[in-house]
Amino acid sequence: MTEFATMVLPDGRTLEYADTGSGAAGTLVFHHGTPGSGSQTRYLSNACAERGLRLVTPTRAGYAGSTRREGRSVADVAPDTAALLDHLGIERAVVGGASGGGPHSLACAALLPDRFAASLVVAGVAPYDSPGLDFLAGMGDDNITEFSAVLAGEGPLREFLEGELPGLKEVTATGLILALRSLLPAVDVASLTGEVGEDLASGMVHAVSTGIDGWFDDDYAFLRPWGFDLASIGLPVSLWQGDEDLMVPFAHGEWLAAALPTARVHLEAGQGHLSISVASIGRMLDELVALAAA
Repeated sequence: MTEFATMVLPDGRTLEYADTGSGAAGTLVFHHGTPGSGSQTRYLSNACAERGLRLVTPTRAGYAGSTRREGRSVADVAPDTAALLDHLGIERAVVGGASGGGPHSLACAALLPDRFAASLVVAGVAPYDSPGLDFLAGMGDDNITEFSAVLAGEGPLREFLEGELPGLKEVTATGLILALRSLLPAVDVASLTGEVGEDLASGMVHAVSTGIDGWFDDDYAFLRPWGFDLASIGLPVSLWQGDEDLMVPFAHGEWLAAALPTARVHLEAGQGHLSISVASIGRMLDELVALAAA
């Protein structure tokens, strides 16, 4: 089970985070998905440990032990992340994020180029108003219902998320497969066995332990302007997307690949939203470290 610490941010809010590993080869700050928390999965923490990477995983505002920042944008993660680095005495690191954490990794790359040397984005969502991208096309039914609620207004979204909350507060790995069945191709179901499924379920339970505010604010942040220009990113970005993904469709990865001038692109056949990380985390970290050192 992940051990959490907290710090007080400059504006008085509390930020929850986990911090593991030696850091002999540097530090990875990794932003979680939606809904999610800084709870560390064993496959990621073990892969970091094997490479001598310190792993720091903040919990975004509004989730679990992190105070809400109502109306936050994707860009608002940058000052919180910078304050965390200052608190931990880390001058420079690499940054990553999966799924809903992908845009937040890109925000750090765009807005904190003096603190990060490279960025990793795994199955990350593209901006809602992206020219030439049908944001919802190819998503499973549950995600279409959720984002349709966002577009309908705050009341419908809150009603939808509150309806999902009781089941998620007690979800198990098996229950997660059932709850997400419209979003999981066979390759993702297969990856949710053993400790991967246990850790993902545990992280989600922790995420919503104090309610849905973080989840609510994430959903709105994705569909509003992100607060930075993707074309301004000068750091190298390692971009990964699977063509069987039903949570963040393949077209999002293709769009980001074209929009990010420094992207090293991995569009993987036969991989889903979750399986791509489980199958390729070692390759992802090795490339990220190499990009940072280049």
